[in-house]
Amino acid sequence: MIISLIVATYNRPDALHLVLQSLETQTDKNFEVIIADDGSKDDTRSLINEFKSKSSLSIIHAWHEDLGFRLAGVRNLATKQSRGEYLIFLDGDCIVQPDFIAMHRMLAESNHMVTGGRVLLDKKLTNYLLKIGKWNFESFKKNLLIYRLNGQINKVLAFYIKFGNFSWRNYPNFVWRRIKGCNLACWKSDAIAIGGFDETITGWGHEDADFVFRLFDNGITRKSGSWATEVLHLYHPMSNKENAEENEQKVRARILAKSKKNTL
Repeated sequence: MIISLIVATYNRPDALHLVLQSLETQTDKNFEVIIADDGSKDDTRSLINEFKSKSSLSIIHAWHEDLGFRLAGVRNLATKQSRGEYLIFLDGDCIVQPDFIAMHRMLAESNHMVTGGRVLLDKKLTNYLLKIGKWNFESFKKNLLIYRLNGQINKVLAFYIKFGNFSWRNYPNFVWRRIKGCNLACWKSDAIAIGGFDETITGWGHEDADFVFRLFDNGITRKSGSWATEVLHLYHPMSNKENAEENEQKVRARILAKSKKNTL
């Protein structure tokens, strides 16, 4: 099974460079990378082209014009260009552990999706890694306890304790909690069946919750990827959330409408 890893990015080539380096270290090599670029400038394109020329990774650059925050649209564009049966959605500021693809493959199951977790890095540690510009997981892992004691990461056990594909991972009902579009996976056929991400949801916020709800509503069981697939989320300033409330209301209205329909 080929996995298509869809990496969303926007004008942050330094972070994307670290992410791509981490993907080169994967123990499971049977995947392709689709960079879902929401209209970045030429420096991102240059980075991607240079990296492709030296890397063994299969990389496709899916770009559309910068017309504002259109993450849903560019993820759908990347999905159309993907070859894999299974999709993993990752953000371009989320470095992955060497077993990231392998653990997602282990959790992949028919009629299921996976919502994974993240480890948050603070501004100081993020700037340090970006300044170095070279990713080395083993070197990073040696300093985990120091980073945790200094408050530079918010958790550490997820690097040392990992669990397999057990039934306790399954959510019996839809819950909004812990849905992270920066670490999310599903079968391509299931994504297509619901029409992909809702492109009417623009601006920051909640397109991931909407996507997960519509998958759930279409009979797909949500599975937790915690204690298996955690990514390292680099610090970034708070996004513009002017559309967040409107987006949330749209998703909650969809959930409420379904709930009322089920009670009739």
